[in-house]
Amino acid sequence: MTSAAAHGSNPGDSAASTMTAIVHEKYGTSPEEVLRVAEVATPTIGDHEVLVRVGASSVDRGTWHVMAGRPYPIRLAGFGLREPKALNPGRCVAGIVEAVGPDMSEFKPGDEVFGISEGGAFAEYVAARANKLTLKPANLSFEQAAAVPVSALTALQAVRDKAHVTPRQTVLIIGASGGVGTFAVQIAKAFDAEVTGVSSPSKVDLVRSIGADHVIDYTVEDIADSERRYDVILDIGGNRRLSDLRRALTHTGQLVIVGGETDGRWLGGSDRQIRAILLSKLVSQHLGTFIASENAADLGTLRSLMEAGKLTPVIDRTFPLLETAEAIRYVQEGYARGKVVIAI
Repeated sequence: MTSAAAHGSNPGDSAASTMTAIVHEKYGTSPEEVLRVAEVATPTIGDHEVLVRVGASSVDRGTWHVMAGRPYPIRLAGFGLREPKALNPGRCVAGIVEAVGPDMSEFKPGDEVFGISEGGAFAEYVAARANKLTLKPANLSFEQAAAVPVSALTALQAVRDKAHVTPRQTVLIIGASGGVGTFAVQIAKAFDAEVTGVSSPSKVDLVRSIGADHVIDYTVEDIADSERRYDVILDIGGNRRLSDLRRALTHTGQLVIVGGETDGRWLGGSDRQIRAILLSKLVSQHLGTFIASENAADLGTLRSLMEAGKLTPVIDRTFPLLETAEAIRYVQEGYARGKVVIAI
């Protein structure tokens, strides 16, 4: 990396003029084919932005969707219609503030922060807005903090805002060993719920270790055939039929569909969410989904939970920046136990 003053509107002069980054110029399903390593200009920052020297980033299921541009509606959501708008599909970041815009009062150079960058976090520097950042917990490494933003925000809002989990409720979490699931288990426990996690046999021990009261190996037990009924079901990345999920709910239970992966180019599994919303109008159970909100206030809530020892990021593997494509494939093929991190 060339050592020089940051260009454009960056107020500081300690950042380099160029940086190593992952570059994403076209949509495609193979990370090895559409991502490359390059030396590019260090981003400039606007009046309300900060320049962050990245310590780590992370990969989630959404990373692949942003990279592939699938399902197609994701392109209409601001990621670029014909080609990607951001430098790369990375969004989660943890690092040190290098410079701040002239109208920035929330942060100062030297602050350790974590949050979301819309410009591509698989790089040595990123520009980020203050309303999507917060101070990093002192008890977390950059790698741990980078694992948090997208996945933990989704888990928090699913548990607290959509499912409205309260103490002593019974909560079933399908996909409990993944990036969102490992946070959801811990957050539901922080809300004093009785939590049952569902996972593959190789990940049962992980789900138990993060506090689940009960763990179901889905190769042994089918939740639809069990006599157990749950107040809340969080379906994270599953594809169970709505009838099966409803059978496992109490009469007035709450189903929150957090994800659902299919190969569909247009809907990508969201048709199940649509059916759930429509059906919910006709039955006593509450069936639905939501779109997570990326905001500094909820990042602050997560920081408080982590500082209190109630929430700990679960990291499976850490890849170097140059192996970002391999990390994305590792997550997409379902190997990850918890989060996968990119160390910059």
